[in-house]
Amino acid sequence: MVDPAPAQVREYADQVVAYVRRALGVTLEYDSDTLPVLDHYLRSVPAEEPAALALVVATSAAYFGEVIRLRLGGRWELGDDEAAWRLVLPTGLHFSPAGFVTAAISRADHADVDAEIGAPARMMPHLQQALARMGDVTEEEYYSLCGRLDTLEHVHEVLVSVAARMLGDAADDDDGADGAGPDDDDAADGGGAPSELDDELTGPVN
Repeated sequence: MVDPAPAQVREYADQVVAYVRRALGVTLEYDSDTLPVLDHYLRSVPAEEPAALALVVATSAAYFGEVIRLRLGGRWELGDDEAAWRLVLPTGLHFSPAGFVTAAISRADHADVDAEIGAPARMMPHLQQALARMGDVTEEEYYSLCGRLDTLEHVHEVLVSVAARMLGDAADDDDGADGAGPDDDDAADGGGAPSELDDELTGPVN
């Protein structure tokens, strides 16, 4: 069972549910089926009104983050600045929902907006490889929250498989060490390459 969202996150997310219901007559259900409705709503946000834009970004980001958390698990990392809130998935993948929402509204990347997916250092090569292998998509799909959801689900599944393989390799190494005979002691003490699981996880990196 997924833990309840932090109170401020849920409050913000529920606000955008109300905004969308008033504007479009559709209720967002915290699922992937109604996420296209939020994408449609974001296309109508007036970028020339900074105060309104900031509110829509903050509330939509909370909602999008909750959709991801309810599907994949994870936890929020909050702070005083809502734009800096991050969601960290069980695989260590992390991202700024506000960055994704900002990019979805403008359909562009911004130097001062974090719209990248990060991961622990040892998982970054696997993340980069998974992203590189994904097929081409249209600009609209790339920047949409639906597109971001698809990407996050894909790379999350890839890293789950990678983690399982690492654990399996480590278990095999342990079994081999336990069964080593006297002739194997010198080789075992010779300091072969350590398992990746022996490495400490670094904090999330961009």
